[in-house]
Amino acid sequence: MFSGFGSNIFGGGSYGNNKFEEFFRCYPIAMMPDLIRKDDANYGGKIFLPPSALNKLTMLHIRYPMLFELRNESAGVTTHSGVLEFVAEEGRCYIPQWMMATLKLNPGSLIKISNCDLQLGKFVKIEPQSVDFLDISDPRAVLENVLRKFSTLTVNDIIEINYNDSIYGIKVLEVKPDTDSQGICVVETDLETDFAPPVGYVEPEYKPKAVNKPSTPLDPASVSRGAGAATMAKSINYANIVAEASNGFKTGGQKLSGKAIEEPKSLNVEDLDPNAPPAPLHLPDNQLFFGFPVVLPKEEVVNSTQEEPNKGGAFSGAGQSLRQSKKRKDKSTTFPPLKNHSRSPPEIIEID
Repeated sequence: MFSGFGSNIFGGGSYGNNKFEEFFRCYPIAMMPDLIRKDDANYGGKIFLPPSALNKLTMLHIRYPMLFELRNESAGVTTHSGVLEFVAEEGRCYIPQWMMATLKLNPGSLIKISNCDLQLGKFVKIEPQSVDFLDISDPRAVLENVLRKFSTLTVNDIIEINYNDSIYGIKVLEVKPDTDSQGICVVETDLETDFAPPVGYVEPEYKPKAVNKPSTPLDPASVSRGAGAATMAKSINYANIVAEASNGFKTGGQKLSGKAIEEPKSLNVEDLDPNAPPAPLHLPDNQLFFGFPVVLPKEEVVNSTQEEPNKGGAFSGAGQSLRQSKKRKDKSTTFPPLKNHSRSPPEIIEID
């Protein structure tokens, strides 16, 4: 029964059935001798066995990676692990502290260790045991680096990882493929990871932003459609902007009499001169101005008594030829045209 104490005096060693199965006294890694202790192994999933266990495993031709089933016979609790080194004293094994808590073991308790074969893991779902785990900026990258210290993962195990001098507990909720052993091998495999909400995490409640609605609705009839009632112009105080631009640069001053200077009264858009030149519009950030409402001109009514325009064409007028005309242009009644005069001989002819 107790053949795992590092000797074969009890006829230990299961050479007949090609299975390694031994009992050891287990202790936490913190109780290892100083020369062989490795504190980093306390945040992993591998154990320390004595050199005699290596000899038996070699004779049984156990293939790599060497995986083991750890079982507390008195409590009926089981987990799995790999092996880191064969440097423990004979009859002893050293395991991480979280593994002792999982198996409900005390220092010096008996533990049954046997070799096993686990399938390569494809999926694991984990649950952080504290909301402090959310402070890690990239938990997937951290978990990928931490799992290099593990050979197996078993359902309901609460492993411990050390990151930035902080210890985080992580519980294994589900693994795939799902087998009777409820464990998987995580050596040289592509493992898909899913995170469950941490223990104690409360989902924040969504509260829609309250909108203060006016008590009395706006009456559309009370709003004028003219340019003077432009709400955007009033919101940016466009009348004062135009007045300041037309009056030029002004600065504060004081009268010699000591009397206060009257502040200019605020203007309205209706007070502006429609023929005044436009003023530069400088608005604060995050504010836009889309202009005044467009007022279309009214159509003029054409009087039916007026003369209709010339329908002959778009352009009509008198032209002038480049050839000079012999006709007299002056057709007044005082001077009749030449064609109406008869040519008569002179009355007196003088001959020298």
